[in-house]
Amino acid sequence: MNVTDWFLTEGERGNPDSALPAWCDGNRAEPLIHGSTYFDALVTEVEALAAGDHLFFTDWRGDPDQKMRDDGPTIRELFCGAAERGVVVKGLVWRSHLDKFTYSEEENRHLGEAIERAGGEVLLDQRVRIGGSHHQKLVVIRHPGAPERDVAFVGGIDLCHSRRDDASHRGDPQAVQMAKQYGEHPPWHDVQLRVQGPAVGALDTTFRERWNDPASLDMLNPIAWLRDKFGGADMDADPLPEQPPDPPPCGPHAVQVLRTYPDAHFAYDFAPSGERSIARAYNKVVPRARRLIYVEDQYLWSKRVAQLFAQALVDNPDLHLVAVIPRHPDVDGRLALPPNKIGRSQALETCFEASHDRVHVFDVENHEGTPVYVHAKACVIDDVWACIGSDNLNRRSWTHDSELSCAVLDSEGKFARDLRLRLLREHLDRADDGSEDGGLTDPVAAVDEIVSAAQALDDWHMSGQKGPRPPGRLRPSNILTDQPHNIELSRGQRPPTTRRPRPRRC
Repeated sequence: MNVTDWFLTEGERGNPDSALPAWCDGNRAEPLIHGSTYFDALVTEVEALAAGDHLFFTDWRGDPDQKMRDDGPTIRELFCGAAERGVVVKGLVWRSHLDKFTYSEEENRHLGEAIERAGGEVLLDQRVRIGGSHHQKLVVIRHPGAPERDVAFVGGIDLCHSRRDDASHRGDPQAVQMAKQYGEHPPWHDVQLRVQGPAVGALDTTFRERWNDPASLDMLNPIAWLRDKFGGADMDADPLPEQPPDPPPCGPHAVQVLRTYPDAHFAYDFAPSGERSIARAYNKVVPRARRLIYVEDQYLWSKRVAQLFAQALVDNPDLHLVAVIPRHPDVDGRLALPPNKIGRSQALETCFEASHDRVHVFDVENHEGTPVYVHAKACVIDDVWACIGSDNLNRRSWTHDSELSCAVLDSEGKFARDLRLRLLREHLDRADDGSEDGGLTDPVAAVDEIVSAAQALDDWHMSGQKGPRPPGRLRPSNILTDQPHNIELSRGQRPPTTRRPRPRRC
């Protein structure tokens, strides 16, 4: 495998003003599936920090009372405890719209205020394009005296309510309100990446570039500026401690840090024309796909992104696309729901037009029949290239918001395949140890097994749930027919008397 066939070269990244390396060799990357898994690992790492160590984080939303484990601590207790021990705690969270519009300014402000009282520093950051958001989810942990212990976490999981679910998918006890189909405690599927090795230094650089950017934190929001100015809010970033040398090599994984920064109404010091390395990476690797593109995505609804997949399907007649998406948008209502459905339908229709029988789209439900909200942003191509991050497969994530992802290549040839298998074992109710993998190990044979299992579960629902429930949690998506799954069957209601139309797929 030639790394430059899959990773962007320094010139291809398109942002010569950043100090970020093209990629880093010698890392150990581990996918953490589910918020509960990630939160537990994060608690272990943060509680081991001592005075002089570094804890840096960026987030879209932070809820201070979110429990990291059943018995705590909360995220506020965890990070404040670190600051009180003398850990250098620094955070950047999005200064969002007012919370009455269902965003997160108040939560972010309160988390920051608590950490600052404990001795840390958290800035509310509005240095984005008008209408955009800071969507990066990153935690960097450095031990200047023991660099072999350095670790970073990057992916799709925010430090907030609804994220702490597990493989049972019964939802986080601390839930946010979503579309009614997801119930009081919406089941949540997500992925984070744990990184050790030199790539931690690159992720540290990513944080430092944003922290040290000289632009005003709320330059595009004069009301917020006035409120902060007269309310005594912290509007100036204090200097960071000197950046430690990169951690030593520790594993077989090459990691490429990929980002989106908009070409905004101001110039980032480290990206004066923005950065599109996430979009550039997909535009490089998708045309290389020959057997299977496997994606899990919250917002697979950009026609531009779909055209990239569609062209790959046309150019490579043996290629299959398997996509796992939410059954319903996260919000409903007259204003939000129609655009969501139209965008996704247009994107998937573009793929189906390229190949009716090689595009396979599924959603997920738990064993009680409640749909699982797919928030993961993961992609595996031909069991070679894998990517986990904050970006969705839509135009906004590729151009408008700030995003952060990591692509991984493995000199041992295991990471990408193992990520795909771990995700599918859960979705198909296969044993975690791989003893029931069967045809899943082969990317092409896996498609038949996925389609067969999903159709068996769908048929069971359509029969009125006669007999034992088939194994698995995937069902064929109905997004193109706009016919809802009959999740009411699990609530004891009568089954339909006619079979619903099926979307065009294998």
